[in-house]
Amino acid sequence: MLKLAGPRAAVRQLEPSLVAGSGDDERQCAHTQTLEEGGVLCAASRSPGDEDQLYFSSTRAHLIKHPCKKNIALYLGRQIFFTRDDFKSSLLPLSIPASMKVGTPEVTSAHIADSVLLLVVNQKIYIYDYEANSWNASIGIEHPVSHVSGDNCCYSGHPFCVDISNSVFAYLHGDQISQTNVYFSNTQGYRFQKFAYERQARFGYSEHPLNSSFGLPFDYNGTLDILITPGQKGILIFWFEKSLLVSRNSGQLVYPVHVKEGPNTLYSSISEANITIHSVAANEYELAVLTQENNLYYCSLGILSSSLIKFAGQNLWSQEAALMFTDVGRVEILTPLPDSVFPAFDFQKCPVNIQAVLMDPQLQVDVCKAELLQGEFDNKMYTIDMNSKLELTALMIPRPGMSLVPLVMVSNPHSLGLQAIIYEGGYTYDGNTKHRLNISLRQQHHWGRADPNFTSSIKRPTGSTITLDIANKEISCVDLKPLTALISVGCDQEKKIVIQNEISACHKGILDPVGLQDNYSYVIEKEAYDPNFQGQKASEDLVVDYQYQKLGCPHLVYYNTPWKPVVELWREGKFQEVIKAEFVLLEVHGLFTYTYSLTAQTALCRAQPQNWTTIMENPGNKGPFAWNRENYVSCHDPDNDAPLRWPNVPYQILGGPTANKVIFDQRNGIYVFYVSIVDPYYSYCHLETTFSVYVYGAFPLSIIPATVTIIPLMVAMLLSVWLAYAVPKLLHTEKGLRFKGFWIHPCRRCRKACACFRGRCRVHQGSPAWS
Repeated sequence: MLKLAGPRAAVRQLEPSLVAGSGDDERQCAHTQTLEEGGVLCAASRSPGDEDQLYFSSTRAHLIKHPCKKNIALYLGRQIFFTRDDFKSSLLPLSIPASMKVGTPEVTSAHIADSVLLLVVNQKIYIYDYEANSWNASIGIEHPVSHVSGDNCCYSGHPFCVDISNSVFAYLHGDQISQTNVYFSNTQGYRFQKFAYERQARFGYSEHPLNSSFGLPFDYNGTLDILITPGQKGILIFWFEKSLLVSRNSGQLVYPVHVKEGPNTLYSSISEANITIHSVAANEYELAVLTQENNLYYCSLGILSSSLIKFAGQNLWSQEAALMFTDVGRVEILTPLPDSVFPAFDFQKCPVNIQAVLMDPQLQVDVCKAELLQGEFDNKMYTIDMNSKLELTALMIPRPGMSLVPLVMVSNPHSLGLQAIIYEGGYTYDGNTKHRLNISLRQQHHWGRADPNFTSSIKRPTGSTITLDIANKEISCVDLKPLTALISVGCDQEKKIVIQNEISACHKGILDPVGLQDNYSYVIEKEAYDPNFQGQKASEDLVVDYQYQKLGCPHLVYYNTPWKPVVELWREGKFQEVIKAEFVLLEVHGLFTYTYSLTAQTALCRAQPQNWTTIMENPGNKGPFAWNRENYVSCHDPDNDAPLRWPNVPYQILGGPTANKVIFDQRNGIYVFYVSIVDPYYSYCHLETTFSVYVYGAFPLSIIPATVTIIPLMVAMLLSVWLAYAVPKLLHTEKGLRFKGFWIHPCRRCRKACACFRGRCRVHQGSPAWS
C-alpha cells in the first residue's frame, strides 16, 4: 500500500489538500504559496499586453528537472512554470515578452542547458537566461524545428564536461530521416549550425568509428519522447502512452520494459499490461511511471534489465499531475493548483518513500543481499590521457550466507577498456567476508584485445562513464546505488611542458638578473626579423621589452654549435619525463637568423614536410602560432601522399625519429621561442610554452664588403709565392750579383752605425773616434 509523507512546512500555509485513499492510512500532501517580489515572477511588474503566456502542446504534463542544480525545474502543462526553489514558492505561469513576436505561444519541447532555458515556441527556439532574467532568439536555424535536446554534465569546470553541457541539438519530428534538418549548437543554443551526417540517408548509429553501425532497429508504434537520464551513463528512455523502452548503451540496443503486477504476473511490455502512461521520471539509477489508471510503477535502472513493479493503487492521477525524483528513492507527484485570490499557482506535492513502499509484505519483494557497496571513485571525474591508465578500487560486503556477483560496465567501450579482479580482503566484526575489487582502465586502443575496427579513432578525445553494480541485486536495494565515475579520455589539464635550463646567461655572468627585471629592453635590427614571419627584412628596428616574470633568465647557447632544447613534461609540479616526441619552434618576434641542420631529404622524408610557411598559409589556421597536434602531418607517415618536390628545404620539426637541430647565424642576442608539441600520439593536450635563449660567441660581421678584402689578400698571397720562387733563382745571375753587391755596402755601414749607437765603438783621447 502506498504510503506518503506528511505535510511539508510552508512559508505561507494555505488550506492543505488531502489525497483520497482507502483503509485507515492517512496520506496528506501539502501545497504552499509564497508570492515572489521582483523579477519575471512578480505580477505587479507585468502588463497583460506586454507578454504572451506560454502553454504546452501535449495533453500529458511533463516535468524537466535540472540534474546538477537540484532546485531548478520546469513544469510543462496547460500552463508552464519555471522554479528555482523546487516548487516551494507560488509561481506565475511563464510568459514570453510580446516583443519577441513568437506568434502562437505553443511550446513543443524544452531543455535546460546549464544556466539557460531553451524553449521551442511555434517551431523556433527561444532562450531564457534565468540568471540574467533576459530573453533571446536563437540564430542559425533556417527550417522549422519541433524539438530540442541535450545533456548536462555536473562536474563543473572541466572542459570536457563544459562541452557536454553546451551541446544542444534541434530537429523536426515527422520528416523522413534522409530529408530531416538537424541543427547543432555548442553555445548552449544561442547559435546553431547545420549538422551534417554523411550516412544520414540510410541512417546508421552515429558513433565513432563511423564506418560501422552498431545500432539495431527496434519496434514502436507511436511518436516517442526521449528522456536522457543524468550522469552520462548512456541510458535513454523511449516512451509514449502505450510504449516504454530502455537503452543502456546510448541507443545501440533498445528493449521493452517488462511489467510486474503482483508476485506471479509478468507482462513483456506496457501494451501487453494494458496500461496508459501519463508521466515518466528518471534519475541516474531509477525510473518511475504514473499511469492514467491511478497507479505508480517503479524500477531500478541497473546494468541488467529489470521490471516495473506496480505499487498499490491510489487516487494520484490527474490531467495536470507530473512525476519528479527529489533524491534516490524519493518521488514526488506534483499538481498545480490555481489560487482564488492571486494570479500565482501553488503546487500540491505528494512525496513517496520508495524504500518504505517496497517493505510492504503484499509486494513480496526479497530482502537486499548486499550490506555495502563502496568506492572512493563514486561520483567523481577522472582523466586518462594518451598512453595513460587509471586504477580504481571498491569494497563489497554481502549479507551473511549470501553471495554477490559484481558487474562493471563502461558506457563507451569503443573508447574505454577495462579489466577487473576481485579477491577476498578480510572480514567484518560480524564475520562477513569483505570483497575487494581492483579495476584497471585504459584506452581500448591500447588494450590490444579489441578489433581495430571496433575502437574509436585514437586521435579523437572521447568520454565514458564506468559503473559498478551488483548483477543479482534485488529491487529492494534502493539505497545501495551503483558506483559511477565519469572518465574523460582526453587532455590531462595538470600537464605542462618546461624547457630545461641548466646553464643560463645569468649563471655565467653574461646577463644580470637584476637588470633583466628592471624594465630591460633590447633592439632587434631590421635586417634580422620579419613581423609577418615570412623571412623578409623589416623596415625598421624593433625594441623588445623583456618579460622576466614569464621567461626568467635566458638559456645560454653558443652560436657555432648545433642546438636542440630539452623539453620536459611536468604534472602537478612534479617532473615526469624528457619528451622525445616531435615538436616545433618559432621565434615570437619574427627573427629568422637561424636554420636547421637537416633538410627534407636528409631527414628521410617520404613526402613533402610541413613548415611554418605552409601552416600560416592555410586559411583554416588562425594566428601565426597555429601548428599543433590537430593539423600536424608527419612526412614519414605512409598515408601522407604529398610528393617530395623540394627535398632541399630545411626540415623544421625537432625530436621524434630524427636528430635535427637548430643552427644560429653569426649573431649575438636574445631569442624568444614558442614551442609546441605536434606529435598527435603523445598527448591530447596542446602542450606549448615560450622560453628565451641568449646566443653568444659570434664575432661582429665586418662593415667592409667581402670582395674588397678578399681580392687584395689573394693577390698578396700569389705575389708572395712568386717571390719565394723567383728571388733565389735571380741571385745566381749577373744582374743578381750586381744587385746583391749594391746592398752589401749600405748594410755594412748600417751595422757599424748601430754598433756605435749601442756603445760598442772604442773612443781614445787624441785619436779618431772610430778604429
